[in-house]
Amino acid sequence: MGLELRRFFLAGSWSDLKSRVISALILGVIVIALTAIGGWPFRVLCALTGIIVFDEWARMTRAKRVRPIYDFARGALIVAVVALVFDLGLLAVAIVGAAMVFIAATDRDERSARWVHWGLFYAGAAALAPGMLRGSDPAGLTTLGFIIVVVWSTDIFAYFTGRTLGGPKLLPAVSPKKTLSGAAGGLLAGTILGAVYAHLVSGEVGAFIIILAAILSVVGQAGDLFESWIKRRFGVKDSGRLIPGHGGLMDRIDALVVAMAVTWAVGVAIAGFGEPARGIFAL
Repeated sequence: MGLELRRFFLAGSWSDLKSRVISALILGVIVIALTAIGGWPFRVLCALTGIIVFDEWARMTRAKRVRPIYDFARGALIVAVVALVFDLGLLAVAIVGAAMVFIAATDRDERSARWVHWGLFYAGAAALAPGMLRGSDPAGLTTLGFIIVVVWSTDIFAYFTGRTLGGPKLLPAVSPKKTLSGAAGGLLAGTILGAVYAHLVSGEVGAFIIILAAILSVVGQAGDLFESWIKRRFGVKDSGRLIPGHGGLMDRIDALVVAMAVTWAVGVAIAGFGEPARGIFAL
């Protein structure tokens, strides 16, 4: 039995487990520490994240070829994340939105800068959504913790469930390794553990939180597939080389970016721009 288990864990489908665990631990410690601190240190982390994500996006999609629109978009993003660092989130959103409108209007005939356009949107979401959600109150910290629990538990259980049960592929043309069983296992785990987290921090679990956890689990997996599609579209293996031996930052936070953006949108719809996290957890 021991020999069989050893062969099972040394099989090719488990060969990337070590690198995934190490990168998750390193990023996890940094993200959790700065998220707990909050304030400007966390907003600086968000600002750096947005710039790195935009540069990785540009590298993958070859968006740098579309100059000067690329330079304009990167400059607008930098101005926006600086505004975020100074806690001017609404201004930051306005800057990104205005820049996107300008790029769309400038490029409406040639349509050569569409990857720059959507790269600005994606990188803006990566920086602004978590930065504005966190704020400086317990609701922001609790909300980010909820998102991280849902997304990371979804990713971990999808990985193990898919490699244990196997079965039909989810979207083989986009990501050959992902299975329907893995997606279902991740969805179940993300929803349950998200509900458990909500109960631990707030003392109650309503239908809203359960539904939101399920939605975030699904959109997180969609975010992962979206990046896989971009990499296949442009023939790129990794988004970058930021994490030694395992790729770029986008490779590790693709699910979180989408989940954070969706949560921010829900929070804004319920509680407004000022304190969107209170729309999720009214602590």
